[in-house]
Amino acid sequence: MKKLWELFITFFKIGLFTFGGGLAMIPHVQHEVVQKKKWITDDEMLDMIAIAESTPGVIAVNTATYVGYRVGKFWGSLVATIGVVIPSVIIICIISVFFNRFSENKVIMAIFNGIRVGVLYLIFNAGLKIYKKTHKTLISYFIILLALVLSITKIFDSIFIILIGASIGIISQIIMPRIKKVEMQDDN
Repeated sequence: MKKLWELFITFFKIGLFTFGGGLAMIPHVQHEVVQKKKWITDDEMLDMIAIAESTPGVIAVNTATYVGYRVGKFWGSLVATIGVVIPSVIIICIISVFFNRFSENKVIMAIFNGIRVGVLYLIFNAGLKIYKKTHKTLISYFIILLALVLSITKIFDSIFIILIGASIGIISQIIMPRIKKVEMQDDN
C-alpha cells in the first residue's frame, strides 16, 4: 500500500508541475523515477519513451502506466495513471471557468509566453539527455538528421517520422550483419 501511495504522489507531482505537454515531463520523470526512486534504469527510460511515443495516447499517461506497472503491477499502473491525470483535469476545469478573463489579460498572456520558452528548454534538455544515452552510429546520425529535416519541412507527421526511423533501424540491423559477414569473407 505504501508503494502505491508513493506512486500516486510521485506522478501527481509530475502531473502538477509539468507544463507544455508530455515531452516537457521527461526530465521530471527521469529525475523522480530513475535518479531519485530508482524504479527504472536509464536504458529502460529510453525504451519507455520510445514505446510511449509510439503507442496511442498521451505520453504522460503511457509513461505513468508503464512505470506504475513495473513497480506495482495492475494497481500500480492504475494509481500512477490516476495520479498524473488528476492535476491536468483540475487545472483545465479551473482554466475553463476563467478562460475569457485569462485570454484578455496581458499579464497572464505574458506568463504563458514565458512558460512556452521554459517548455522549449525542457524539451530540448530531454532530447539532449536522450541523445547522450543513445548508441551513436552512422545510421543513428542519419536517422537524427532525417527526422530533423522531415520535422522542419513538415513533410510527414511525427508518427510517420517515428515509423520511418524504426524502419531504417530494422533494415540496418538486417543488412549490417550481412555486410560485415561479406567483408570478413573478403578479408579471408
